[in-house]
Amino acid sequence: MIRFTAAPFVWLTILVYSASLPAQTDTLPEIPESSRRLLEDYLQNSDEEGDFDFNTIYENLDRYLERPLNLNEAGEAELQDLRLLSDVQILNFLRYRELAGELVSIYELQAVPGLDLATIQAILPYVSIGGDTDDYQESLSDMLREGKNELYLRWSRFLEPQRGYRPLAEGESGSRYEGDPNQLYLRFKHSYSNRLSYGFTAEKDRGEAFFRASNKKGFDFYSAHFYLRDYNRTLKALALGDYTISLGQGLILFSGFGAGKSVLATSVKRGGRVVRPYTSVNEANFMRGAAVSLQFGERWSLTAFGSYRGRDGNLSPADTLDVDQPVLSFTSLDMDGLHRTPGEIEDRNALYQLSYGGSLKYQFGKGHLAFNALADHLDKPLIRREQPYNRYYFAGDHVANASLDYAYRWRNFHFFGETAIGNNGVMATVNSVLAGLDPKLDIALVHRHFPRDYVALNANPFAETTGARNEAGMYFGIILRPAGGWQISGYYDLWRHPWLRFNTDAPSGGYEYRFRIRHFKKRTYEAYLEVRDEVKGRNVSLFDTKTDWPVPSRVFQARLHLAYQLHKSLEWRSRIDIGFADNEINELQQGFAIYQDLLFRPIGFPLSFTTRFALFDTDGYAIRFYSYENNLLYSFSIPAYYNRGSRFYLNLRYKGIRKLTLEARIAQTYWWDQENIGSGLEQTDGPVRTQVAAQLKYQF
Repeated sequence: MIRFTAAPFVWLTILVYSASLPAQTDTLPEIPESSRRLLEDYLQNSDEEGDFDFNTIYENLDRYLERPLNLNEAGEAELQDLRLLSDVQILNFLRYRELAGELVSIYELQAVPGLDLATIQAILPYVSIGGDTDDYQESLSDMLREGKNELYLRWSRFLEPQRGYRPLAEGESGSRYEGDPNQLYLRFKHSYSNRLSYGFTAEKDRGEAFFRASNKKGFDFYSAHFYLRDYNRTLKALALGDYTISLGQGLILFSGFGAGKSVLATSVKRGGRVVRPYTSVNEANFMRGAAVSLQFGERWSLTAFGSYRGRDGNLSPADTLDVDQPVLSFTSLDMDGLHRTPGEIEDRNALYQLSYGGSLKYQFGKGHLAFNALADHLDKPLIRREQPYNRYYFAGDHVANASLDYAYRWRNFHFFGETAIGNNGVMATVNSVLAGLDPKLDIALVHRHFPRDYVALNANPFAETTGARNEAGMYFGIILRPAGGWQISGYYDLWRHPWLRFNTDAPSGGYEYRFRIRHFKKRTYEAYLEVRDEVKGRNVSLFDTKTDWPVPSRVFQARLHLAYQLHKSLEWRSRIDIGFADNEINELQQGFAIYQDLLFRPIGFPLSFTTRFALFDTDGYAIRFYSYENNLLYSFSIPAYYNRGSRFYLNLRYKGIRKLTLEARIAQTYWWDQENIGSGLEQTDGPVRTQVAAQLKYQF
């Protein structure tokens, strides 16, 4: 059995010795704290754990290091692409630029209402007040010849054997994984600033075959793209191969990363560029084909796109007694992209989806109005299993949607929203307002109304649940800066589900509030106290019957976090979470989690590392704590801490070879009160699970 519980103390000794080295910042900047909070909250709200699939959403920051964003020319979409500013901060900056004119110094950012020193410090490496945003002199051949090439190779696996890789015992039935436990990732990308990129991505998940059996061509997933941006005043974007489309506020289509409720309480707007290249490994959330965005004068723009790609689905043969049923149909779409067992392999590309649509936008001085349309056609019909909760879900082989989205800035207020209609005539709407009421006070309001029978295959709006259906609610968020170094943020969300949901066998509702008080000192420390309380209906087995019935179930959590810069090259972080889960039927579950981080990131020394040691003790999965973990470059891990145990990880990064970055990671979870970890084919016998990973990045 492998254990590393003493390792953090060994590394502490090394750190004390290393602190005497020249202290500078790593040339590969860490993802800012505000962005880590978004990712952490995203997984917590979706009740999932694991590695984050949108693993390239922040790679544009690397491009902006070489060619900073010109703040005097940047529009709302470009500022949103930074993912470092809240929606109200963007609103305040645009209004400041309208009133005061172009910035003459980068220090003028301190005069923008709502831009605190911590935010300014976070964006400074990526922005400037000059540049050639409107310089279209580069030819395509120059961009192809003079750009930068990057190659990534990544490998990871669990050391302990899992059930899915063991052969079936005599007399045992079931299935096993077709491939080995290694996870492999390969990516090549050529880029010229943010103007052009092309490349390919390939991935093999754990348990999938590699150059044999069902994957004789090697990797299980391949993706390629060509993307040209701002080539001239007319051609704003061209995408060939794999790409993403984001329209309006997500009521008909938003395939980029759309964060939900978080402590960044006024970040509620979907936005950014409509067309983006796709370089990630999420095997469900992208388009494959072509897209183009054209600009006509100062006010009109048009985006058109088409996509045709295979989708994973659970096929169902025809019932021979039903003459109206097609020869083959499917009961659900698979979204995980895993092809390890015979059943999963059979579902791979079981159907094909044709998608096409576009957006026509009229831009005026302080806002826009856009008409969006989307049609999806499946080559086999979706015939769902008969369950009361999915009675109003999409079924059939085609769906069409259209919407109007708008945005308007008036003084310190920003109004935006979208109203959409499906081909069944049902309408859904989401409308919001952001306001900088005072240099020290920002607020956000979001109202949404999604009928139970509104249908859209690709909807991803700001909401409590996914899919833009069966929900009505009101959200209020606030950020208050009472004094220098202090920030108070929070939100209150109230919603209602007028129809049944999965695991909720009656109409239900709920509310959630979250509150955080934060104090920070530039380049010295950050501390915050946070409280989160959520009550919503969940199925519970009643003692005197065999019926499941939804009852209000509460989850309460509190967090105390402290980060302190011990040295210019050394940072220490500490966190404690406590909480409980309760309802009127089940017993109270409660627990805590605590961790200590050390981060060592110098320039003058080629080796940097981050490490964590965590302890957790909870009564079960109902009370679990999600925590962002530093990982290999452009990889994110947000595991859930629950049961009784400990977790340790160590990341190493070496930059002693020109143009080459080498990284390694080891992470181990040890459950004190369990005989095994996981379930089904993922089960590991014994209470320990250890993951190792390595990555190579080569620039040429």
